[in-house]
Amino acid sequence: MNRILIIAPNWIGDAVMSQPLLATLKVIYPQSQIDVLASPWVAPIYRACTEVHHVIEARLEHKQLQLGLRRQLAKQLELNQYDACFVLPNSLKSALIPWLANIPLRIGYRGEMRFGLINISLDNPSKTNRPPMANHYLALSNVMDHSKEIDTNKPADPKLNISLAAKQSVEARLQAATISKNSIYILCPGAEYGITKRWPTEHFAALAQQLIANEADARVILLGSKGDSALGESIRAQANSDPKIYNWCGDTSLDEAIALIGMSKALVSNDSGLMHIGAALKVPQVAIFGSSDPDHTPPLSDKAQVIWLNLPCSPCHKRECPLGHLKCLRDISPENVFETIQNLH
Repeated sequence: MNRILIIAPNWIGDAVMSQPLLATLKVIYPQSQIDVLASPWVAPIYRACTEVHHVIEARLEHKQLQLGLRRQLAKQLELNQYDACFVLPNSLKSALIPWLANIPLRIGYRGEMRFGLINISLDNPSKTNRPPMANHYLALSNVMDHSKEIDTNKPADPKLNISLAAKQSVEARLQAATISKNSIYILCPGAEYGITKRWPTEHFAALAQQLIANEADARVILLGSKGDSALGESIRAQANSDPKIYNWCGDTSLDEAIALIGMSKALVSNDSGLMHIGAALKVPQVAIFGSSDPDHTPPLSDKAQVIWLNLPCSPCHKRECPLGHLKCLRDISPENVFETIQNLH
């Protein structure tokens, strides 16, 4: 197999967790060229994957068919003569492009009535029997006939690389702000899914103050999307606008965020895309879980510690707390997280 196309998922965390599949495909087909079709917001993840030859960016919007754009992309991709395409999202529309591009082998999970669009398929596991997401993607590597059988039950281990340009960019910014790159703690208060995945801002503020009080040179950088900027401002306000706390939410590219996380002393985050980036970069980290399931989307790193209270009502996977108390997150104290950071290796 000479040329392989990957249709990327639309979430940063899922994109990170697809990297073991790419690495495995390179083991099975060492001479293959792997290209990835991705939205602009996840494309930086694939640029950080050494297995990827070319990232094709396309602004394919969530919950929109965009049939004209998909036909146009398919026409362009058909010229590349791909041998196979791995379609990672479960949606019908995600399978349209490789079908329209006449890619002979179209591999993915069964979902959303896409019979025929996907011609080599696996059954989706039940919600009660779901493997970690990285292993879910990795299982697709064994649907092809090849001589190298891969153990897809072995814990997958995503890995990302930091681009030199992004590293130089953030080093220049840190220097301009007189921040030593050896004293950075990264806190990520956001989670795209909603409030049931977000540790309270007052807890983040208290943790930031503890880190600064404990270590004279410590600097705390808040990272996230533009939508998280208000969370960052709330944290700074609740920490008395401490000048050692920097709200850079929405003020870095994803490539720069990857570089910053990679040089941090420790990362504290919710169950989010940035959590998975930290795991793939193997930085010491604390991952805080509330409504979601750490067995399904854990940070895949031996340097990560998960804090999850495992209450009788969780994981509920709801966007808002059905009981109205959000105890799964509120009852995780800043002192608990601080102590966990101190014990990271």
